[in-house]
Amino acid sequence: MFLLRLRAVFGKSGRARYISHLDLNRCMLRIFRRSKLPVWYTEGFNPHPYYSFALALSLGFESDCEIMDFNITDDNMSMEEIRDRLNAVMPEGMKIISVAPQNRKITAITKAEYRFSLVSENTHSLKSEIVRFMEQPEILIEKRTKKGVKTVDLKPDIEIVKCVDSGNSVDITLRLPAGTQTNYNPVLFIDALKNTSEISFETAGIRRSGILCENNEKFS
Repeated sequence: MFLLRLRAVFGKSGRARYISHLDLNRCMLRIFRRSKLPVWYTEGFNPHPYYSFALALSLGFESDCEIMDFNITDDNMSMEEIRDRLNAVMPEGMKIISVAPQNRKITAITKAEYRFSLVSENTHSLKSEIVRFMEQPEILIEKRTKKGVKTVDLKPDIEIVKCVDSGNSVDITLRLPAGTQTNYNPVLFIDALKNTSEISFETAGIRRSGILCENNEKFS
């Protein structure tokens, strides 16, 4: 049987950010059925459309770069037609940005980039605290793993791309390990900062803005 292996990039925003990863699986099942695309079905007693996601997105996060792999059995359809047929049945807040043949294996993913704002009445002092926070020799956090809770040093794995005082917030872009081996949530960084900061702040608008390879090249 002919199979065309495809990769879709899609966004989640607004109300869709409250669709959990488990519900996203159910949602995509309905989307594929309604789109009537010639999607390849798994074999066995309970056939269902095959699709998989590169990285689970935390509940409440928005994203511009979610990755979904799936296969179709027709090579006569354009990527634009596949994208448009999926978008026609997407729920509010979700949109397919692009569809293309799979280029790399999921194992090539090593980092994820996040953008968020720390809202405070004293952003100048908060930014200074962030600088001091990052100058520490180590940033120890408690992280849940399959084997239980363990203490890890987050410092070597944090890459702050941008830290800007915008007046009523400090806007941050940072990169953290992501992929099949290690995944760090930006909330770990935020909570560690909050535990040491004397400046109160609230977090707003966490968005995953990039999924990257080892050399910071965009994963596709």
